[in-house]
Amino acid sequence: MTELTRRDVLKIGGVGAGVTALGLTVPLGESAGTADWISTSPKPARFARRLPVPEPLTPTPMTDEHGDFLHYEITQRSASAQVLDAGAPRTTVFGYAAPGAGPTVPGPLIKVDQHTRVRLRVVNDLPPVHPTFGYAVATSVHLHGSASLPQYDGYADDVTRPGHQKDYWYPNHQGPRTLWYHDHGAHQTAWNVYSGMLAQYHLQNPWEKENLPQGRYDVPLVVSDAMFAKDGSLAYMDRDRSGLYGDVVTVNGVPWPYLDVERRFYRFRILLATLSRSMNLRFVNTRTNAVVPTYVVATDGGVMTPQQVTNWRHAGAERYEVMLDLGSCRVGDRVELRNTSNKNNVDYLHTNKVLQLRVTGEPTDTRWNAVVAPPASELHPVMSIPESASRRVRDIDLEHDDVTNEFLINGMSWDDVVARDWNLFVDERGTPPRPGEVEVWRIENKSGGWFHPLHIHLVDFRLLRRRGGAGRVQPWERGPKDVVYVGEGEIVEVLVQYGMAPSQYPDGRSTGPAGATGDRGGRYMIHCHNLAHEDHDMMGQFLVAAADGSVDLSSTHPNHPVFAAPAT
Repeated sequence: MTELTRRDVLKIGGVGAGVTALGLTVPLGESAGTADWISTSPKPARFARRLPVPEPLTPTPMTDEHGDFLHYEITQRSASAQVLDAGAPRTTVFGYAAPGAGPTVPGPLIKVDQHTRVRLRVVNDLPPVHPTFGYAVATSVHLHGSASLPQYDGYADDVTRPGHQKDYWYPNHQGPRTLWYHDHGAHQTAWNVYSGMLAQYHLQNPWEKENLPQGRYDVPLVVSDAMFAKDGSLAYMDRDRSGLYGDVVTVNGVPWPYLDVERRFYRFRILLATLSRSMNLRFVNTRTNAVVPTYVVATDGGVMTPQQVTNWRHAGAERYEVMLDLGSCRVGDRVELRNTSNKNNVDYLHTNKVLQLRVTGEPTDTRWNAVVAPPASELHPVMSIPESASRRVRDIDLEHDDVTNEFLINGMSWDDVVARDWNLFVDERGTPPRPGEVEVWRIENKSGGWFHPLHIHLVDFRLLRRRGGAGRVQPWERGPKDVVYVGEGEIVEVLVQYGMAPSQYPDGRSTGPAGATGDRGGRYMIHCHNLAHEDHDMMGQFLVAAADGSVDLSSTHPNHPVFAAPAT
């Protein structure tokens, strides 16, 4: 009997019932016939619990034959957490745990200096079957924003099963930026991330430490949303794979928290870790109903020329670092981070609220209390590379198959990639790019009534222009990016610079600048970061040639994403 692919099963099973033969949209605690897919649990109180601010994980310095490195270890575990208010049922979560500690959501914060070699050992101590959603668990850690080698990049099919572990090596040769690590297992990324496997990772350098707020004035915010069943468990409704939109907003794992602040500048590193929801955010002083002065100082790929904004659109997986001038407030003021939403979200009574800041006192430290523009030497090279340097224009079409209800890139699904032994690419015309080269990617949303936050692994890019939709590049987008919001019916053009992951890492020192030559090339993923779309099935890949232009598609390639460094 011929084995059926996921696409075959989807065709046979139909697409409208909300529950497929593969269990891909099975809700918890609610039926597919529920009129409104909103949580059935009691809603948590707003602004009643303090925001937890994670402390950086302490590494172990080590040395091998190639030099010094920092060793971090985290374990993936299941736990019962009090996500809802005290007295409400507890919630089963998956999380990353530091040594000797239980798992947290989000996981341990990692902070490292530029050019510091890191080994992240990840131990999978999860149950073999998810206790809530019922799927066979497999994980793959993606350090989102890092130009890592393919075998350490969190490739979707490079999975670690329970009872196994994998060492991920990171070069950290890029400029300062807010990265995050999260699960990326094929066709279960949404479930794994929704269950709690995500955390921030900060890359720093001397300029950033000197000029952007540090310590208690540098606050990581992981914003997400969820829905809960009556028994406190996570409920999962992705609306026939279009997206999950929870009615409970969490920040650093706590519903609608508050934070005590001083009258001065703060830096907030805001990661939107929702599965599907995008937000339109602004800080508002509730006493005056005025927007608090806000400056976007960094995007996904690093620092930028500061842009003052009254609000900004924020899609899943994007990171915006904003400096907020609370010196304009009075002691006793309340400042709320509010969400006015965007087209094609599903909004509920309290999804317009995110976080409350309580101004409690005068500044106790005068450092980092002004917005400083970075010099040209600190800006990402892609921000100054002329468009004329592009070697070609690459067309990327984001599509929806109405028969199978799959989301596709240039007509391909991840099943198609696997069927070609991981040798199918979103655009196979001409010769593949070499590390360091630039191209223009023309991304068109042909999928109908959805927006897509598109993430390209390995690369950083600059937005060139928008056609349709927003119509122009927005002020907050004028920095280096690795995720782009592609609106309904919109065409977005970006200038892509291919990253230079060190080819001999960790097997030997690279000889190029910043410890990165990337001379062997490899396969890298591109996908929608609406994780319901990614899992069904908006994932593809592109190919980067070796530095000499050669291409090796064999399974013995030293950087093969599946075979080069499997879990043990």
